[in-house]
Parts: sequence; structure tokens; C-alpha cells
Amino acid sequence: MKILVCISHVPDTTSKINFTENDTQFDSNGVQFVINPNDEFGLTRAMWFKEKQGASVHVINVGGPEAEPTLRKALAIGADEAIRVNMPATDGFSVAQQIATIVKEGGYDLVIAGRESLDYNGGMVPGMIAKLTDSNFVHMCIDIEVEGTNATVIREIDGGKETLKTSLPLVIGGQKGLVEESELRIPNMRGIMQARSKPLHVKEPADSASNITTLNFEKPEPKGAVKLVDTVDELVNLLHNEAKVI
Repeated sequence: MKILVCISHVPDTTSKINFTENDTQFDSNGVQFVINPNDEFGLTRAMWFKEKQGASVHVINVGGPEAEPTLRKALAIGADEAIRVNMPATDGFSVAQQIATIVKEGGYDLVIAGRESLDYNGGMVPGMIAKLTDSNFVHMCIDIEVEGTNATVIREIDGGKETLKTSLPLVIGGQKGLVEESELRIPNMRGIMQARSKPLHVKEPADSASNITTLNFEKPEPKGAVKLVDTVDELVNLLHNEAKVI
């Protein structure tokens, strides 16, 4: 089985976010970048398939050279090869187009993407990849087993879980549950040394025009001051007359 894991290069959630150029550009100075958490769950699950079933695991990122340390970390965790499509990840559709081209060229059986990235939270890329590659698709995936060309997948739904049976080729939008946080892997020294010699292919983008232009970024409004109350009556009065939520 040949697996492609999509890796987003995203700011750590503890980073302080700022913008430049009159709030039209993201300021990356001083920001620590990491593997998107949903993608890290998927990568760890792919390692399980590699170890249990002998699958080959490749990772892909659409982005500039600044994403290569993140791809090297994925290689250190255990991926066999990395691919970087050399273009800015400006919108979900253009990213999906580029990944779909690689999927078709590489003949991948299973594509594991995170359900969404923590920077844009669009949640659109996995479904678009599936459509562009004519593959089956399961979103919000929390478990997957593969036997031959058949797959049993569990996904999260409102109020519960749903078990589905499908076949390869398959694209999933994964999340926590594919593995637990305690199962995530930290690269060891051996993995880091091996990652230096593993192939990292840089490919120029296929013909694709972005349909989105970013006008500006805006931070959420700061939280208001907290009011402490001594009685339930006072709380009800504030909720009713000031907050107007009851």
C-alpha cells in the first residue's frame, strides 16, 4: 500500500500573531512553526500501516522553502520520502489541485489529510483532493483499518460515531482518534540522522491559478473585563439587562 500524508506547516498555537503591510501580510518573525496537529495524528497512523503492513509512506506540503524543516521532522518520525510543491499555499482549492496532481502521478492508494489546518481552518482540502482524483472520501475520520483494497473507517458525527466500509483509492480527513496524543512520536537522534539522507523532492507547481485574493487580516476583538458578582440575583440582572442574553 502506498500512502501520501498531507503536511501543513502552521504556527504553534502559543505563538503571538501579528500582521504587517497594513494588515495584509502575516508576520512570521519570531513565530515557531510545527506540523499541523491533525496531520500529525494522520502521520502517526501511517507509521502504524508501515510497521504492520509494510506500507510505503510519503509526505507532501504545498509551500516555500521555509516548510522544509517541518517536512524533515516528518521524515525523522519515519516517512520514507517528502515532496514539496514550490508555491505559496494561498487557498484551499489551489493546494488541493497541486496535491491531486501528485496523487495521480504517484498512484497512491490512501491519502491521509488533516480534517483542517490550524491556520486557516477551512476544512476543504481533503474533499477537494478526493473529487479531483475520483477517490472515495471520509471526513472527520477517527479510525481506519485496511485489508487488501477494502477499508473500514469510523468517523465522528453529531452525537456519536459512524462505521463505514469503502475501498481504495481513499482520501480521509483525519483528526485525533486516528491515534491518541500519547501515541504521537518524537523524532529520536537516529531518526533525525536518517532524515538527512531521505529524499526531499521539490516540484514546480502544475498550472493553477488561485481564485482567492487576501484583502486584509483582522484579529478577534479583545475580551472584555470580567465582572465578579456576589449573588445569583445580581448575575441574572446583568445577563438580562447588560449582556441581553436572557
